[in-house]
Amino acid sequence: MLFTAKYVIPVTAPFIEDGAVLVRGDEIADVGPAEFLKAKYPDEEVRDMGLSALMPGFVDVHTHLGYTALRGMFGDLPYSDWKRAVLRREVLFTPQDWIDSARLGSLEAVASGITTIADITSTGSSFVAASEIGLRARIYREVMTIHGDHADAVVQEGVDDIKAWREQDTSSRIQFGIASGPIYSCHPKVFSSIARYANENGVPVAMHLAGSHEEDDFIRYGSSPFAVHTSEHENHRLSEAYPPWLPAGVSPVKYVSNWDILDVPEMLAVHCVHVDDEDIATLAEKGVDIAYCPRINAKLSMGSAPLIKFLAAGITVGLGTDSPAAVDTTDMIDEMHTGLMITRATSPDRRIHLRSDQMLRMATINGARALHVEDSIGSLEIGKKADIIAVDLHNSHQNPTNNPESAVIYTANQDNVKMTMIDGKILYDNFTHVSGVDRDGIVARANELRERIRANVDNDELREAMLDSASEDRRDRFNR
Repeated sequence: MLFTAKYVIPVTAPFIEDGAVLVRGDEIADVGPAEFLKAKYPDEEVRDMGLSALMPGFVDVHTHLGYTALRGMFGDLPYSDWKRAVLRREVLFTPQDWIDSARLGSLEAVASGITTIADITSTGSSFVAASEIGLRARIYREVMTIHGDHADAVVQEGVDDIKAWREQDTSSRIQFGIASGPIYSCHPKVFSSIARYANENGVPVAMHLAGSHEEDDFIRYGSSPFAVHTSEHENHRLSEAYPPWLPAGVSPVKYVSNWDILDVPEMLAVHCVHVDDEDIATLAEKGVDIAYCPRINAKLSMGSAPLIKFLAAGITVGLGTDSPAAVDTTDMIDEMHTGLMITRATSPDRRIHLRSDQMLRMATINGARALHVEDSIGSLEIGKKADIIAVDLHNSHQNPTNNPESAVIYTANQDNVKMTMIDGKILYDNFTHVSGVDRDGIVARANELRERIRANVDNDELREAMLDSASEDRRDRFNR
């Protein structure tokens, strides 16, 4: 089918006014001016998307879609309080709850023009949801323990889950990797064990790194609320039996670099807010890619990542929406808008400006590069997968426009996405889910979950019991 629109934005080439994209099967067969392609393929069925921008689907390099049902619950909490609030609610989730919550997040991702996610999960819920709904995905199995003698075992548990998921996956859309838990919840042997496995098996790795003031203080000085968080991740009564954290006196980047995890072939570091010039040089030297998540960094008072310095150092930076439990929406257009505004407002040199086309690349082709899949997705090019979206630009505040790339970022949001195609299959069309997924049922189950959490979260006795068993149950939340 030949899709035509007022604008076609290939991303890796200049935009085309009155353009078209030819889709054959699951691939892009041609891109160019509409009249030229209509003449070239006279027998091809034509679908006109009108005053829209046809562009590659967004590549969201950092998500936690299993937490979607918690959106809107935590108001204006700063990071450490927000993290504790999430921990006290997630233990109330059943295995089915995690899957239903991830299904809700996957539906929103598709409706927002996101065609690829890179999700960190300890339960496998995002794998189930992405597979069912049709998303392209990189699923990172999260592993963590504060006990050095457990490190190899928890990594092996993660490896076993990855093997099981691979056996269940019948598509070519989903890849798998492994991720460490937050630094404050991991003994350093976890990082070494992950590095050994990744290097031996060529598996991609992700980790949250230097994301908050509290994490930075914890690593440098041993002074932060994270001793509490660490114990709650495994067993809140264990903290009395183990000595307190011994401060490393260095930045989080320098700390983890001692344990080989930054040396793996495909390393994605999430956030990297609290880094200095030496840290940035280390990340660049080791070829680490970065997931930039400006909305959650701003909302939770985590700080602002030095994006201009990352780009100047030659680091590949993709864009991530992070946890819906914090930012409430899985909206890559809003992520681009926020990141662009924050970076321009905080740039120390007013002559250095981040452009809208650069931010659009972060949300598409550079996100694909950060996941090392740029040969197949991230731009509208012949031979790439037909992961295509249409963004409606017909509103009065969007017209006239001389630059559709700027119009998408400055005037649109997720509600302007009118069509989402993945692998040549349209999953969302004319602002409606058409994949056959039971959207109403998914939303209803998520609402039931939210009401149950609200009813139980203040029950101290129940919460204590759930926290006691959290470490034992964590691996079994997803029934294979």
